[in-house]
Amino acid sequence: MGSKIGVDIGGTKIRLGVISETNKVLKDIIIPTKIPVYPYLENEIQKLLIEFPDVSGIGIGTRGMVDHERGKILYEKELEGWEGTEVKSLLEATTNIRVEVNNDANCAALAEAELGAGKGYERVICLTIGTCLGGGFVFDGKVMNGAHGGAGEVGHLILYPKGLLCGCGRRGCSEQYVSGTALRRMIVEKRVIDPSTNAYVTPPQLFRLASNGQQNAIEIRERFLTDLSLVISNLQAVLDIDCVVVGGGVSESANDWWTQLLEKINPIKLQPLEVRRAIFGNESGMLGAALLVQD
Repeated sequence: MGSKIGVDIGGTKIRLGVISETNKVLKDIIIPTKIPVYPYLENEIQKLLIEFPDVSGIGIGTRGMVDHERGKILYEKELEGWEGTEVKSLLEATTNIRVEVNNDANCAALAEAELGAGKGYERVICLTIGTCLGGGFVFDGKVMNGAHGGAGEVGHLILYPKGLLCGCGRRGCSEQYVSGTALRRMIVEKRVIDPSTNAYVTPPQLFRLASNGQQNAIEIRERFLTDLSLVISNLQAVLDIDCVVVGGGVSESANDWWTQLLEKINPIKLQPLEVRRAIFGNESGMLGAALLVQD
């Protein structure tokens, strides 16, 4: 089967990798995201195909909602002109190579489920805690996309009815409480300030202060972890998963809160559940995208 190209399209940068049959990264490049995305993307992929002519498939993970069967971007407001693009048909026509397209969080989940922390489990959810709260479901090695490409929108589970207004227009969505954005809001509300700079602390600094006994920081950590444990418990109740993988930028500080998270989850689990930290970092989307075209 030849090597594969995996592409991870974000709001500010695009990561492209050439991945071998044994999932070894042969080439890894990061370029800035440019508008319009499609012709720029096609041009960069064509450059890789000249260097790696044995490529047999191209997988693309992108922000936004995706019709994975047609390879069409259904919803994406930040990248002008990207919404509505039929990426699969356009790219297959110019390369004559199989192309698959999916949401970036789904691709990250696929990488963790097949190669990373969720390897060996049948029903895996990957939570991505970054600026927002994302999720991807991989059951029996397959990404669960849903009827309209919207499965895995964990950040829009309503955690607190009539709660904080979310960007989706509803109130109380979980990403308003479990995300880097939520942590920064609570830091300002509690006025957790770094005395050496007289500026508000960052989320990693917050968790370090909590570990050192700072009361305001402890209160924020407890609220955040309680809400995260509720999200995980609710997902288990609906889907009877056997593994949850926690990744994203906020998880990079998990050394300061992982034990406390497990302590909060254990009493509210309905069934046995493995909760693991993600193995892959920023390369997970690229790796998972390549797996979209692996038979």
